[in-house]
Amino acid sequence: MARGNLTIISEFFLLGLSEVPEHQPLLFSLFLSMYLVAVVGNLLIILAIGSTSDLHTPMYFFIANLSCVDICFTSVTIPKMLLNIQTQSQSIPYVGCLTQMYFLILFLELDNFLLAVMAYDRFVAICHPLHYTITMSPKFCITLVSVALIITNIYPLIHTLLMDTLSFCASVKIHHIFCELYALLKLSCSNIHINELVVYTLGSLIFVAPFLFISLSYMHIFSAILRLHSSQSKLKAFSTCSSHLAVVSLFYGTLFGVYLRPSSSYTTEDSVATVLYAVVAPMLNPFIYSLRNKDMKGALRNLCSWRKVWPW
Repeated sequence: MARGNLTIISEFFLLGLSEVPEHQPLLFSLFLSMYLVAVVGNLLIILAIGSTSDLHTPMYFFIANLSCVDICFTSVTIPKMLLNIQTQSQSIPYVGCLTQMYFLILFLELDNFLLAVMAYDRFVAICHPLHYTITMSPKFCITLVSVALIITNIYPLIHTLLMDTLSFCASVKIHHIFCELYALLKLSCSNIHINELVVYTLGSLIFVAPFLFISLSYMHIFSAILRLHSSQSKLKAFSTCSSHLAVVSLFYGTLFGVYLRPSSSYTTEDSVATVLYAVVAPMLNPFIYSLRNKDMKGALRNLCSWRKVWPW
């Protein structure tokens, strides 16, 4: 593929978090551990919800979908990084890089939309409990997830097509563990105003709108909780939201810290920040949703007890 006047780009080079050879074994062990914890943790959440009929509710349906997305999110990036460290090769094909960027944005958006849908679920459960069963019907829940899957494919497709029109004349070295949007834009020697315009307009709509929706939902939720008479009722109502609030804070805190700025200000230090939402958040989500949830802990305990009937 022609890029620039005489340049043909066939691959990029992912430099990772450090180029020092002595650091590579440590990075390999660290990210392999985080990946295994993220995959196993989220897989256990999915299996626990699927095997426990008491958890076949809208809230746990969305948690299971979020866990599935988190497994895909980490699997798009970390295995390639581990392979590069193991083979001592930093290269990633041009098409592979754009494909990785596409799925990164896709799963990032899905996380974003699912968190907004979960906030709506909590809003209906606390503010309109008598209408909860009718409003959050299985058909409606499946429709919400299906619509999210369709919508979230549009934004990464636009960025991928726009990225394919850019020229990379100077360097093809990406100071990151994966092909991140801003890192690629910074390498381009083309005019990226259209790309940035899409980020600031469509990107703001897609990522900021759900955040505002979540904030508005919780304003109503907190207002409803404060109107409850007993402190026990207030504590019980708030406990159903605390896990979701923790995940929302972790997700948007790292996301906005990186992306609510021009791509020209993107630095190598920001690549460390992106690891928080791309790796650390998916790894911590299973712990957040299980440690403060008696039903989930019970389901996980029952799931683990199945090993007693296994021959080994």
